[in-house]
Amino acid sequence: MAKAPEHEHPKKAFGWAARDSSGLLSPFSFSRRETGEKDVTFKVLYCGICHSDLSLVKNEWESNQWASAYPMVPGHEIVGEVTEVGSKVQKFNVGDRVGVGCMVGSCQSCDSCANALENYCSKWIPTYGAMYHDGTTTYGGYSDIMVVDEHFVVRIPDNLPMDGAAPLLCAGITTYSPLRYFGLDKPGMHVGVVGLGGLGHVAVKFAKAMGVKVTVISTSTNKKEEALEHLGADSFLVTRDQDQMQAAMGTMDGIIDTVSANHPLLPFIGLLKSQGKLIMVGAPDKPAELPVFPLLMGMQPYVKLVAGSCNGSMKETQQMIDFAAKHNITADIEVIPIDYLNTAMERLAKADVRYRFVIDIGNTLKSS
Repeated sequence: MAKAPEHEHPKKAFGWAARDSSGLLSPFSFSRRETGEKDVTFKVLYCGICHSDLSLVKNEWESNQWASAYPMVPGHEIVGEVTEVGSKVQKFNVGDRVGVGCMVGSCQSCDSCANALENYCSKWIPTYGAMYHDGTTTYGGYSDIMVVDEHFVVRIPDNLPMDGAAPLLCAGITTYSPLRYFGLDKPGMHVGVVGLGGLGHVAVKFAKAMGVKVTVISTSTNKKEEALEHLGADSFLVTRDQDQMQAAMGTMDGIIDTVSANHPLLPFIGLLKSQGKLIMVGAPDKPAELPVFPLLMGMQPYVKLVAGSCNGSMKETQQMIDFAAKHNITADIEVIPIDYLNTAMERLAKADVRYRFVIDIGNTLKSS
């Protein structure tokens, strides 16, 4: 007979969980494993709220073969302070500032893992809502403690504020990785960023720090002033303005598309230079619209790549955090108490946040 969540492991843990696809979250007692020889245990201080948290608690990805399992403790933008380390841990000590992102395990033996691409391992283990190596459920960072293999833990530099750094563990690496991997990080290049939300705003910050010319691409002018004056984008392009779109045709080396809503891709392909790259990092719940005939018949000539990018490897995630620290990059956040969580989820569904909610776990999550 399966054990209840609070009896699966020896360490008592507490958080907030969704019990069904209504997405409503409430207090939840469960357990964590004892600190293994290669494990790092840390007290969670802050956890960002990613749009994928909202999708998963509502089981919106079931049609994409990612069915949600309940009870679910979300959260994969987790930062905190180390309280215990295993006997064979080499990289961390008690008191260190650490973080955990989208994964807590992989096979560590396939080609992807051998080449520091654990995020593409076929057996990668998400931080929550999945099954760990020992057959028990993984629970995320809307909770008081985490116990994670040190390989999947990153060090948070002292000069990065913990609350503003938390979203970088998903939103940050999800945008930093394709800029680096697809060679869109060279000074003087021109990169478009579609959507100015949790992902898009950090994409702008990273690209600008790399010396790239950045155009924010949006359906309206609502965020033009924000993009240009606050985030430092070089230009702003409104997709519904056909004159603007025509003038921008063939001018961009790459585009990072961060939008999670369903939308056509063909207009963006026309903005790319010869051999330009359109990289998808948003996660719409329905298939994207990508007409092939215009590509074949030369109506959009010489486009070489339409690709997707899924967060990043552990090596790359540490590099991203270190780059952020060097250039003073953090997410723009609204810090909330845990009991505001359901309201925050409702606001997130309406895109009513600038630009990332971060839960103050350390000061507001109480088990009684």
